Amino acid sequence: MESDLRSIGELARDSGLSISALRFYDGAGVLAPARVDPRTGYRWYAPGQLADARLLARLRRVGLPLADIRAVLGAAPGSGAAQRLVDGHLRRLEDGLADARRELSSIRRLIDQRENPMTTTPVEYRFTVPARELAEALDAVRFAVGGDPELPVLSGVLFDLDGGPLRLVATDRYRIALAEVTVESSRPEESEESVAPAALAVPAASAVVPVALADAVRALLGSAEGAVELTLGAGEVRVTVGGHRIEGAALDHDYPDYRPLVRLEPVHRIDLPAAELRAALVSAATSSLPSGPHGAACEVALLTVDGEGRFAVAAPDAEADGAAGALRVAVNRDFLLEALPVDAPGQLVLELGGPITPLAVRPADRPGTFSVLMPVRLPA
Repeated sequence: MESDLRSIGELARDSGLSISALRFYDGAGVLAPARVDPRTGYRWYAPGQLADARLLARLRRVGLPLADIRAVLGAAPGSGAAQRLVDGHLRRLEDGLADARRELSSIRRLIDQRENPMTTTPVEYRFTVPARELAEALDAVRFAVGGDPELPVLSGVLFDLDGGPLRLVATDRYRIALAEVTVESSRPEESEESVAPAALAVPAASAVVPVALADAVRALLGSAEGAVELTLGAGEVRVTVGGHRIEGAALDHDYPDYRPLVRLEPVHRIDLPAAELRAALVSAATSSLPSGPHGAACEVALLTVDGEGRFAVAAPDAEADGAAGALRVAVNRDFLLEALPVDAPGQLVLELGGPITPLAVRPADRPGTFSVLMPVRLPA
C-alpha cells in the first residue's frame, strides 16, 4: 500500500539524493522504485530502500563509477563482492593521490629551477644494485623498446628510482615491459652551495637511457656477480662494475607516465608453465590482421577461458563459448612470444581482464617483472 511507501520526495529528503538524481538512478537500473503509478508515473519506494539510497549517496560522493555502484547495490549479502569493489576503488584513489604527490614534487623542482636558474643544480643519486638483477631486468624489457623516429623518447629504457626498487620500463605504445631491481644503498650527491634542502628530501631520480647505452651496459654486465654502482641525474647516466665504468647522456625527453598503465584488475589469473604457453602459441592457428604498428599486418592468436575456467589458445575464428564467465582475448602472437622469458623453465601468471582491456604476463617468482600487451580487436 502507498501508505507504507515513501514518495520520491520523501526519499530524496531522507537520503540526501535529489529528486532528479533518483530519477536518473532509476533509469540507469541502479535504484528502481518499488512501485510506479501507472497513471501519473509517480515513483514510490519501499521502507528498506532508504538504506540503499543512503549508501548510494555515499558511494556517489567518493566517485565510485556507476557500474560499480550498481554492482555494490546488487551484490549478494555475505559474498564479499561489495567490499572488494570498495577496496578496489580505495586503491585507485590512493594511487591517484600518490601520482599527484609525485607530479607536484617534480613541479616544485621545475619551479625552483625556473626561479633560481643560477643557484639550482640538479641532484645526482648514486646507488648500488645486484649485477645479476640488473642484467635480468635489462633482458626482460629490451624487446619492448620503441623504434619510431617520431617518438624518440620511447627509443630508450626508463630507469626510475622512487623510494623503492629501481624500475626499468620500456614501451613502444603497443606493449610495455617493466622489471624491478633491488636497491641496496642510495644517497644524493650535490655541490655544497647549490642544492636547496627541499631537493634533498625527495629520494627520487629517473633517466631515459638510450637503447645503445642500455645495450652497452648489458654487455658490460655480462655474467657479473656482486654489486653495480649507478648514478642518475643532471642528464647523465654512469654505471660502474668490476672496476669498469660506462657513462653517457640520458635522452632529454619526459617519459610517459607508465604507472596507470600497469595497474591492472584482472578477472582471470592463469598459472601455467612458460614452455607450455610458448608451445601453444607456436602451434596454434592464427589469422593475419592489420593490427600491428602503423597498421601493419600481424599474426593474431586467441586466448580463451571457458565457463569452467579452462585456458586454451585457439584460432581467432574459433566458435565462442556462450557460458557465463567465458572470455576471448585476441592478441598479437609475436608480441606475446617476445614477452615470454626465452629460457624460463618455471611458471608464468597470465592475467586477463576482458576482450579490450590490457593483459599481463609475469614470472610467478618475480611478480614485479612483467609485460603488458594491448589486445587486438577482432572484426565483427
